[in-house]
Amino acid sequence: MSQTMTEGTRTGAADATSAAASRRRWWILAIVGIAQLMVVLDATIVNIALPSAQADLGFSDGNRQWIVTAYSLAFASLLLLGGRIADLFGRKPAFLIGVAGFAAASVLGGASTSFGMLVTARALQGVFGALLAPAALSLLNTTFTDAKERAKAFSVYGAIAGAGGAVGLLLGGVLTDALDWRWTLFVNLVFAVVAFAGGWVLLSNHRDAANSKLDLPGTLLVSTGLFSLVYGFSNAETHHWSSPATWGFLIAGGILLTAFAWWQTRAKHPLLPMRVLLDRNRAASFVTVLITGAGMFGVFLFLTYYLQLNLGFSPTKTGVAFLPMMAALMVMAQVSTTILVPRIGPKAVIPAGFAVAVVGMAWLTGIGVGSSFSTAVLPQLLLIGAGLGVVMPPAMSLATSGIAPEDAGVASATVNTMQQVGGSIGTALLNTLAASAATNYLSGKDATSKLVQAQATIESYTTAFWWSAGFFAAGAVIALLLYRRGKLEQDPEAAPVVHM
Repeated sequence: MSQTMTEGTRTGAADATSAAASRRRWWILAIVGIAQLMVVLDATIVNIALPSAQADLGFSDGNRQWIVTAYSLAFASLLLLGGRIADLFGRKPAFLIGVAGFAAASVLGGASTSFGMLVTARALQGVFGALLAPAALSLLNTTFTDAKERAKAFSVYGAIAGAGGAVGLLLGGVLTDALDWRWTLFVNLVFAVVAFAGGWVLLSNHRDAANSKLDLPGTLLVSTGLFSLVYGFSNAETHHWSSPATWGFLIAGGILLTAFAWWQTRAKHPLLPMRVLLDRNRAASFVTVLITGAGMFGVFLFLTYYLQLNLGFSPTKTGVAFLPMMAALMVMAQVSTTILVPRIGPKAVIPAGFAVAVVGMAWLTGIGVGSSFSTAVLPQLLLIGAGLGVVMPPAMSLATSGIAPEDAGVASATVNTMQQVGGSIGTALLNTLAASAATNYLSGKDATSKLVQAQATIESYTTAFWWSAGFFAAGAVIALLLYRRGKLEQDPEAAPVVHM
């Protein structure tokens, strides 16, 4: 009887410990989600505030793009380095330094007195974001290893990653209208304080790749390659595709990234081990995230223009207009990761999500000069949000599923890199195609007529929407070909160790 009581006491203590650990995991998800939201929304929150910042600091239209480009260049080119630093030196210090540095850079940006100061602050945000984002995702990956809990956690994380751009538009509009453009940067302090305090208390440090060394040649090759690639696509917006500043950097980026891939097969301690890329589902997920990043800009960027310039929405009302899309995305994120993918498998679910997004984007091309938001935009946004909710969260989960703990940081960085590079490619291509469509429409018409000018902008928007639909259609085909058949089976022996 005494032995039975002892065993019962042990069982009760074990259950209590397990329950405490489970609660702690969900608190970790909360702080990781807050940190990720801070990084993601900063890609768009400043966009709405740009006209106010430009009027205040007095910089030219030609220089305006650098407020956005400085962030994306630093962020994209340093992501893999940031992910490997988290693996080598620990995810907790990487997370905390990333949060603190991002907050400090935000304060610097909000206090800017000149164009140069603001651009420097945005670049520093990108540097610390490149450390923070992969650390946050790898913390999620190593914390949630149970299949059901992991599905729920990644549905939340994927919804934040997918809807963060729209949240940025909403928050940027509210802060710019109610306060001042500087608060689109100062607001990061609120997120940072909560994330830093939670991370300090909840996280413990583990150096899963402590026996490895930093691959300096690989770091140099991939950082300069990604910089050249993103810079080349950024130049396509302000220069022509025939400009050496565009194709020269794109070719240089391609050569450097090819050299990086070759070096990774020979390096003793590779920055991005080939085992991270060679899993079929993981590779399919990386491509899915890349294509989704490219296509989503057709929604956020050009629909923002349409709502404000054609329908006369204020910045705040524009942000509110994206809320239904965000709601649909978050609902379908839960459904796809917790029900559909576990029961059916990604090969059927993710292409279906892309197909729904294609229908929504194609339907959105029906907008006109005098269209109503409730009939020409809202139903389409709901469809697009639902489709992306089926695609993004499962893809992000599968991209890091089953990864060894020592590779969690760099695998997470690869996900973020794909999303960032996809966004850069999408922005450059869609801007160029939209501008060409407007020019072609004006050819032979009275360009001084306001009605003709308005219709030309509609042509540019619908062209971008058709191309975004094409991106999603290509994503559906690629996902159908690459993902493995059948339901996902979790191998308990291959699951990474939980570090909290």
